[in-house]
Amino acid sequence: MTQFALSALAATRALRALFEPTPLQRNDFLSKRHGAEIWLKREDLTPVRSYKLRGAFTAMRKLREHDPEARHFVCASAGNHAQGMAFACRHFGVKGTIFMPVTTPQQKIDKTRTFGGDAVEIVLTGDYFDQTLAASKAYCTDVQAHFLAPFDDTDVIEGQASVGVEILDQLGRAPDLVVLPVGGGGLAAGVTGYLRATAPGTDFRFVEPAGGASLTAAVAAGEPVTLKQVNSFVDGAAVARIGALPFAALDWVAPEQILRAPEDRICVTMLEMLNVEGIVLEPAGALAVDALPELGPEIRGKTVVCVTSGGNFDFERLPEVKERAQRFSGLKKYFILRMPQRPGALKEFLQMLGPDDDIARFEYLKKSARNFGSVLIGIETKQAGAFAALTDQLDAAGFTYRDITDDEALAEFLI
Repeated sequence: MTQFALSALAATRALRALFEPTPLQRNDFLSKRHGAEIWLKREDLTPVRSYKLRGAFTAMRKLREHDPEARHFVCASAGNHAQGMAFACRHFGVKGTIFMPVTTPQQKIDKTRTFGGDAVEIVLTGDYFDQTLAASKAYCTDVQAHFLAPFDDTDVIEGQASVGVEILDQLGRAPDLVVLPVGGGGLAAGVTGYLRATAPGTDFRFVEPAGGASLTAAVAAGEPVTLKQVNSFVDGAAVARIGALPFAALDWVAPEQILRAPEDRICVTMLEMLNVEGIVLEPAGALAVDALPELGPEIRGKTVVCVTSGGNFDFERLPEVKERAQRFSGLKKYFILRMPQRPGALKEFLQMLGPDDDIARFEYLKKSARNFGSVLIGIETKQAGAFAALTDQLDAAGFTYRDITDDEALAEFLI
């Protein structure tokens, strides 16, 4: 057994002071769908509803073992890492200063404060995370505190490896495949580091959001690179640059082992897990499950473990998730329609709609004394094929229209 594996076992034992192992549950719904044994490692059920507590606790514990006088820790985070550090600070009775962007939702601020209690101070600064991170590091240097990195830290990676320890213990055998979400890379580096040493027959797949594919870019370049643009929707994994230490531990990963999940498709998976299984997952927490259909025949008859990495989902985002899911599934579209300004024109259009079509939005963008007015119209239906019938009728009737559903610039501005 490697030294890293031994350290992961020690980290796992120490974590029992905080919480019992998270459940490893066989999911009948997913197993039947994919013709495989699908197990979910429920990291959404830790005390802070994400695996981040593991790394934060381990790094804080080890630092205090080397320096018992260490009593002030600093981090920058807008989500799960902040909550994990806050919980650990309260456990050890030390002070934590947590920097969060000004734009952080109040729900995340409140939860961080709840987990940390009087042990933590929250500082809101910066419109963007890079500004927040710079401010936190400057403050950390000024007050001579200890900076707790979210993923680019050996002890944090060691703590995240405890997920792999528990998987092997709970399953009682080596799984054929483990599917892991990837953001900064700490979880993937830790779990694979342990399982490759103790279960060499296990294969791995790594799933990252399509709008934040930092592992894909790093593997292609042979080193971590900074993405020019990141889609922040999958906020728990939308990282512009994978950590240097995690990537060093993942340098064996081949391009074909990495899957990129479209943000709107992730929404379909989130809603399905909520409505069918009653499992609340945040976007990053749904990544591993979302990738299963892509694996197809490759997993049939095999034992597959998906790590559901977090369940910190703000239900105020549910309308956006539903909207994205409908659009991805082809059940909702938006059109700009050139509506003739004559009696009966609107009635003529309405008669083209099918029995399951519903108008979700209707707004005149421009109405003049001329013969036509521009209308923004959103339509929901129960079968994606219904839109083909509608557009055929629009064409036959001579209506001028434009489908803007997948036009990001127009959709963001008008919808």
